[in-house]
Amino acid sequence: MLSQTRNGRCVDIRTAGTADLPKVLSLLERAGLPTAGVDGTVPHLIVAESDSSLVGVVGLELYGSSALLRSAAVDEGWRGSGIGRVLIERALDLARERGVSDVYLLTTTAEHYFPRFEFVCVSRDSVAEAVQSSVEFQAVCPASATVMRKTL
Repeated sequence: MLSQTRNGRCVDIRTAGTADLPKVLSLLERAGLPTAGVDGTVPHLIVAESDSSLVGVVGLELYGSSALLRSAAVDEGWRGSGIGRVLIERALDLARERGVSDVYLLTTTAEHYFPRFEFVCVSRDSVAEAVQSSVEFQAVCPASATVMRKTL
């Protein structure tokens, strides 16, 4: 667990547990993000919590040497606080720890946010086959979603 202080408020960054799933799903729904398949990523969900409230989340689905960054959301009252950056950096660290060489993501709204983490736009057909088989690629995100990749 990592503790951060933002604007005088303490935030704990930690790996999610199964008990966090209802709060994670609620936050994703409020953010307008898909929840399909999230229950299978609990071991690789990272959450930000303040005063027993879940204020941010990001997930990482592992596919051998590739991974899918998904479900990145920050509670509306915490946007602009830097929590999203901390969560994404922690997810990328986790990917490195697991020997991942390429991290992919799909987005319909945040293609201008992720280049600060060195993600670049790529074509759908250039994505690792295992990642293409994910629920996100197969059923959740529309074909019009922007696909991005970061090489670690």
